[in-house]
Amino acid sequence: MRHLFISIGIAASLFGGAPLQAQTMKNEVPAISAFPTGEENVGFARYFSGRSWLAPLTASSSGLPIFNVTFEPACRNNWHRHAGGQILLAVGGEGYYQERGCAARRLRAGDVVEIGPGVEHWHGAAPDSWFSHLAVECRPQPNGNTWLEPVTDEAYAAATGMRERHPSTADDRTARCRANYRTLFGGEALSGAGDDPELLAMLQRTIFGEVFATGDLSLPTRETITCVVLATLQTLPQLEAHAAAALRVGVSPLELREAVYQCAPYIGFPRTLNAVATIDAVFRRAGIELPLPAAATVGEEERLAAGRALRERLYGAASGDEAVVRLLDGGCFGDLRTRSGLTQRQRGLLAWCVLTVLGADELLEAEARANLRLGNEAAELFAATVQCLPYAGYPAALRALAALRRCTDGPMR
Repeated sequence: MRHLFISIGIAASLFGGAPLQAQTMKNEVPAISAFPTGEENVGFARYFSGRSWLAPLTASSSGLPIFNVTFEPACRNNWHRHAGGQILLAVGGEGYYQERGCAARRLRAGDVVEIGPGVEHWHGAAPDSWFSHLAVECRPQPNGNTWLEPVTDEAYAAATGMRERHPSTADDRTARCRANYRTLFGGEALSGAGDDPELLAMLQRTIFGEVFATGDLSLPTRETITCVVLATLQTLPQLEAHAAAALRVGVSPLELREAVYQCAPYIGFPRTLNAVATIDAVFRRAGIELPLPAAATVGEEERLAAGRALRERLYGAASGDEAVVRLLDGGCFGDLRTRSGLTQRQRGLLAWCVLTVLGADELLEAEARANLRLGNEAAELFAATVQCLPYAGYPAALRALAALRRCTDGPMR
């Protein structure tokens, strides 16, 4: 069932496995306004998605605090509110401001934003641009700042129009590549380092600049898919790097473990054990206690009936040798797909990705229909297939897309 037309072995360093030396702040932050950049905003980093820099412009004794805040591309702060209000003066690059329940406003140098007391909002850089604004604290004495939840990738994408934008220019592709790579691995893409910097640059721009801009998948979903693909391909150094990245962008250890466990019926237990050993090493380095909590939801006596019911609901009647069908119902479905930790929609999407990588032409159409029954849209399957493409190659991805087209007449992009 495994028909891989292209197999490319890529060193772990291409995917962030080897740490890259971060450049100094002065070299990596462009001068986009006449105001000083200041120092990296580490004191408030937990309230920002991405990196920012802070430069106080007035003395603390002045009674009117003014700061220049600089955001790297795609960086934004959490939802928050000020008891006394705030004024923002855009001074460089392009960014966004959004109030709760309102459309986002794109900001360019010279724009002014007046924020009333208690208004919940966020602000930050555009996906493809650095951004600086002056923050003026109104009525500073009673003006407490209340931090709220982060702005999710989905909410940010909707607010900034990322779903409608395609990286059609070199600047777009490069900016997205740098921002996504830094978010995932904490290092700098396109550094020119290594013995094959041209291949590295092609890979990074394609995956992190272009593939990551296709469809509406969140970063956690993309990284979960990538880990499953790498487990299927048994490219374990790259799996190690991406497992750490998955944890960094919010995939829980239980979700990652369940995603890898689910590969077993497709790639076999020995390869799955290899992949599990790899992610367990990542968990241990992150200080995550092992073993993780159990996730089984059915017992030994119920597994066969529960698995058969799930298989029939998604795929219909089974044909073939009775012993094999029994193993399928009890193992693939009863033991694995009834577990907690992932939703059935997530499990279906990951199963589609594994079959895409394996080139399992005879199973792809049935898997596409099962995903549609689960509520996964054709556009999600399309984006997931593109996410697999740079790892599995074009032939495998094109065959999966052909199977998907046979199952739907709707748009896939």
